[in-house]
Amino acid sequence: MIEIERKFLVTSETFKNAAHKSTRIVQGFLNTDPERTVRIRIKGDEAFVTVKGIGNTSGTSRFEWEKPIEVQEAEQLLLLCEPGIIEKIRFEIISGDHIIEVDEFFGDNAGLIIAEIELRDENEFFLKPKWLDTEVTGDSKYYNSQLSKNPFSLW
Repeated sequence: MIEIERKFLVTSETFKNAAHKSTRIVQGFLNTDPERTVRIRIKGDEAFVTVKGIGNTSGTSRFEWEKPIEVQEAEQLLLLCEPGIIEKIRFEIISGDHIIEVDEFFGDNAGLIIAEIELRDENEFFLKPKWLDTEVTGDSKYYNSQLSKNPFSLW
């Protein structure tokens, strides 16, 4: 239940040419405390409740627990979430042995595009496509829980 991932800014939309899948995501947070965020997410026709713990010093690894729930339950729980619902399209791109998930944000976070890659080990090698730009792993302002409170449009 430890998630290991790295995050990067994306400054070009050329990744869309390599995407094999895209899914609309709407999510909100019942709790945005960095030590225990609680997220409600509707991803396509599925829904989940997720609890994430505080990250390690590099921000690469942290505890994550996720459970599927009914979409109707998620819709009701989104009404209870803190202000700042996140809306985005997630694109999946195969890169070697990995899948890179690229989130194009909308609403108050429009213009922001972030890529994430999950790894088995913090030092694992992965192919880095040219459209991956500055690494923002561990920079909390790029966490979805923080984007819900301090959106990109206000930076």
